[in-house]
Amino acid sequence: MNETPLLLVDRTAVVFGVANKWSIAWAVAKRLSEAGAKVLMTYQDDRFASKVLSMAGEVQNCTAVRCDLTNPTEVEEIYRKIETDWDGLDILVHSVAYALREDLDGRFVETSAEGFRIAQEISAYTLVAAVRGARPLMEKRGGGSVMAMTYHGSERVIPNYNIMGVAKASLEACVRYLAYDLGPEGIRVNALSPGPISTSAARGIAGFTSMLQYARDRAPLRRNTDTEEVADAALFLASNLSRGITGETIYVDCGYHITGM
Repeated sequence: MNETPLLLVDRTAVVFGVANKWSIAWAVAKRLSEAGAKVLMTYQDDRFASKVLSMAGEVQNCTAVRCDLTNPTEVEEIYRKIETDWDGLDILVHSVAYALREDLDGRFVETSAEGFRIAQEISAYTLVAAVRGARPLMEKRGGGSVMAMTYHGSERVIPNYNIMGVAKASLEACVRYLAYDLGPEGIRVNALSPGPISTSAARGIAGFTSMLQYARDRAPLRRNTDTEEVADAALFLASNLSRGITGETIYVDCGYHITGM
């Protein structure tokens, strides 16, 4: 039995960055669909096509298409599709991040210029590009809700997170500037900051298993976060229940970020 409240009936949503069934983006897409929204999921390239298309068939009112947010042509095609199919957009979820493996395994001081550029472009600038394209479609609906996925490594040093921590700090700054810029148009922009979750991307960070244990031992709730909790927070931000909230980074980490030791 579906217990998700139908807070998003007649709403439309695009969720960028679905990769597999363990991804936060997938959990969020499912929750928005369960709440009544029509959902368009995107995957980066053809490596993910069959898997994500199959996943989209598991939930109501959900479709999936390819979109590399670093490719302006593909971004334009996504928004043309949304305008044709829905004539407007209410919700945008950005769950996209990437850094070169060598820039996560080594010392931060050794980060290459190219690695720095790649992490910033994919993990932070793509939010700006996505919102710019969504803006006219959200204006048609009288506003909208945008959310991005970040992590505590933006504020505190997390061993081996390296350039990704810097990119997430940039992402959070983009959230604040976009919130200020688009607030008069009724478009809210926020970030969700989950604790460490065992996604495919996270498992690529050296020592990730130890990070999970460390967070679990020290979080006030004495456990790790799961994707369903992040999805519930995303539903809140997507709905009118959060209509007075913008420019914020909201932690969903079982309280870990409040601890000093």
